[in-house]
Amino acid sequence: MQHNRFENLARAGYAARGIVYLLLGAFSLTSALWGGNSEDTSGALSGLLGLPFGRVLVGLIAVGLLGYVLWKLAQGLLNADDVDDDAKGFLSRAGQLVSAAVNLFLMLTAARLALGAGGSGGDGGEETASAWLLQQPFGPFLLGLAACGVLAAAGVQIWYGASGGYRKRLSLPAQHKAWMDQVCRFGLIARGIVLLVIGGFLFYAALTVSPEQAAGTAEALDYVHSLPFGRWLYGLIALGLVAFGAYGLIEARYRSIDATKVADATP
Repeated sequence: MQHNRFENLARAGYAARGIVYLLLGAFSLTSALWGGNSEDTSGALSGLLGLPFGRVLVGLIAVGLLGYVLWKLAQGLLNADDVDDDAKGFLSRAGQLVSAAVNLFLMLTAARLALGAGGSGGDGGEETASAWLLQQPFGPFLLGLAACGVLAAAGVQIWYGASGGYRKRLSLPAQHKAWMDQVCRFGLIARGIVLLVIGGFLFYAALTVSPEQAAGTAEALDYVHSLPFGRWLYGLIALGLVAFGAYGLIEARYRSIDATKVADATP
């Protein structure tokens, strides 16, 4: 029964991440249609605080994100997805650990907001992290490696969506498979493009040894908005982030999750 409880926690994690990106996409769509500043994921969470029981909602999202982080750790450390013991499999498991670290920061932000302790309601997290890396020995090299990691993750996510690789672990219902398939594909490609822009900014920050050049989701969206036909591209990416949020909810319901290895590793 313990593995069933962990499976439920993992599914809650996928749902929580989906809700965050649904909010982010919705705020971005609003900005595309009526103007306003772009938001990042922590800003999207802050937007919930004005709702009735807003702190409770953000607290529930924090708990769900904790489940997501734990599941990512299980995938990376315990090989919960049972990937092959080859270079591709080890690279996949390393990616899960990176995802765990990234979503840990998002979970902590949600927890701080829920507890009324403040949090990063806007930008600056990427600049702070980049500044810290640049202060370390071989700092530009480390930041360059981080940028390459983000760029690689972007490429993998775009390919994962374009090639339909996500279908391997999704059992979509036949009556909804056609539209769900398109939502998953569109969402993954859109988020991959956002990561591609973020990785480009990080790489430029490493080359110039300038942490203020680092960018997060909000700056990436602003950059897209500044391009030719940027308003239309911005709106398309925003719609894609909504689709990525829906993809998270689809994963929460239909993804294959085998938590037996977690149960076996737990005393």
